[in-house]
This record gives sequence, structure tokens and C-alpha cells, in this order.
Amino acid sequence: MPPKKSAAKAPSSKRTMSPQHKAAIAEGRVQSRAVKKYLEALSANKPKRGRPRNAGSIRERIGAIDAGIGEADPMTALKLRQEKKNLQAELDKKDSKADLSSVEDDFVANAKAYGARNGISYRVWRDSGVSTEILNKAGISRGS
Repeated sequence: MPPKKSAAKAPSSKRTMSPQHKAAIAEGRVQSRAVKKYLEALSANKPKRGRPRNAGSIRERIGAIDAGIGEADPMTALKLRQEKKNLQAELDKKDSKADLSSVEDDFVANAKAYGARNGISYRVWRDSGVSTEILNKAGISRGS
């Protein structure tokens, strides 16, 4: 017959983090968030390959679509409406230049510590699209 298990359990030892450890984790999250937002903003505003269209040529094409859509067959008209919508979105994006200053300031304040903690070199920052000017502002040098 197996031995009876006692009803009394050993007291559980809960692990608790020190206030310093909690602060370090919170600081890491802030740094990580600042770096992520800046890199996402850079990626979203990266120029496309090829010759960029100017606002005038986009407006011209929208005018040509408006003029030709009435006499187009239904399938062509459908495609022209979509092209016009795409062109209008591109025009709106050109008219509202992205303001990276707020995410840039957060990046500059946090990138050096984040890079040191995660072993990110100057070359990797550059390969990720971060300009030398921003890296210099952040205090990240080629020797980092």
C-alpha cells in the first residue's frame, strides 16, 4: 500500500522582482518602443525605386482619367476608377510630408542605450536606414 500523502504542503516561495529590476525592464521597453517606432517610420517613408512622379503629372493623369472614363467600356472604367483612387492617395501622401521629428527625438534619446544593451553596431544601424546625422545626434559612433 502506498504511503499516505500529508495534507500539509510546503509553503510556496513566490519570486518577486526588485524595484531596480522592474525599472530596468520598463526602461528597456521604452527604449525598444522608441527604436521600433522610428524604424517603422523610416520604412514607411522610404522612397520608391525609379523616377519619382511629381504632383503635376499625377494631377494631369487624374484629369485624363476623368476625361476618358465616360466613354470607356465597363471593365476599363473599373480599372480607371481604381487607378484614380491610387493616384489620389499618392497625391495626398505627397501633400502631407511625414513629420519624423517626434519619433526621431525619442530614437535619439534611446538608441545608444538600446544598441549597447543588444549589441547593435553602427554598421547595422546604417544598414537599417538610419542616417549618420541621426546616429551622431544619438551619440553612436563608428567605434560603437
